Amino acid sequence: MKTVSREFQIFAKPVGSACNLNCRYCYYLGKKNLYPHTDHFRMSADILEKYILQHIQASTENIINFSWHGGEPLLAGIDFYRKILNLQSVHKPAGKTIINGIQTNGTLIDEEWGRFIAEEGFIIGISIDGPAELHNTYRRTKYDRSTWQQVNRGFQLLKKYGVIPEILCVVNAENVKQPIIIYDFFKQMGAKHITFIPLVEPEAGSTRGVSIDSVPSEEFGYFLSTVFDKWVENDIGEIKIQIFEEAARTAFDQEHTLCIFKKNCGGVPVVEYNGDFYSCDHYVNKNYFLGNIMDHSLTYFLESDWQKAFGRAKSVTLPKYCIECEVRSMCNGECPKNRFILTPDGEPGLNYLCNGYKYFFNHCRPFVEAISTAWKKQDPSR
Repeated sequence: MKTVSREFQIFAKPVGSACNLNCRYCYYLGKKNLYPHTDHFRMSADILEKYILQHIQASTENIINFSWHGGEPLLAGIDFYRKILNLQSVHKPAGKTIINGIQTNGTLIDEEWGRFIAEEGFIIGISIDGPAELHNTYRRTKYDRSTWQQVNRGFQLLKKYGVIPEILCVVNAENVKQPIIIYDFFKQMGAKHITFIPLVEPEAGSTRGVSIDSVPSEEFGYFLSTVFDKWVENDIGEIKIQIFEEAARTAFDQEHTLCIFKKNCGGVPVVEYNGDFYSCDHYVNKNYFLGNIMDHSLTYFLESDWQKAFGRAKSVTLPKYCIECEVRSMCNGECPKNRFILTPDGEPGLNYLCNGYKYFFNHCRPFVEAISTAWKKQDPSR
């Protein structure tokens, strides 16, 4: 059987784009329009089993990671996840370990969910944009009501059962102004893992080229640098912040684990509720639809010429301005979806966030270089 030649992480969508919220900046809610002939977005039992079996067969590592995304994946219900665990136990090869992760908005977590998640060892990520007044700016219900109270309840319930969720914070035009308030707030919540996700929404006709909700590039760089300084001073080893971890990997000549900073991408595709395979979570549209897992295997799609070309395009289309950049190894041009502005000399394909990333990565370079120097002194052969 043909195996996959690279690491991968599938974003599986058990309920497609269905969600109980209507967050203002959500890029996935509209994906329901790809399936206009149904309003029932839930992965069927046969597709679920096919997906789990193919995912296990495609995995070459001893630890097999499943990532359940949405929409809001908890809408599938606890029994759905019990079915997942049963199918995984049936198909799991001897000597392998399976880990499940769920990315949720946290509003549906109750006592039953808390117990289940803790007992079954699920890794949980919850989207929180800061204190209530900042979180509620964009993260709203379908009736335009605030969500902070429900989200905090879910977070605290998980803590009650010994689960510390990763916090995913979308940095936007509002909360980018409050880096210390946000970081201190997450610390007070007991956060151990934090990911900062910049909001970038291209908008035709805008003088900035992006929506008014999008984070200004330079301000994002200042935000990260401010948090970094406080983290370095107080919290190294206590709190893991994804972008800081990625920057530090360059000190040890390690490849990035986060797809946006890899030299090439294509390792984080999507399997929709009906088995449809798309090249990437940010490219779920007809142009990047490769087929259905009921017709071909995950390995077939991951190893296809199309998917490989999609991944290579990231480095192939990198502007000269990026190739010559002093922090290229930390960024690699970031996500292709954000490459829609011109370089200073007019070449297309520069990342909208370039100025912000360049500011931050240069800001943390002395720290990273100091780590690298100390590491190499321990073993001069490196």
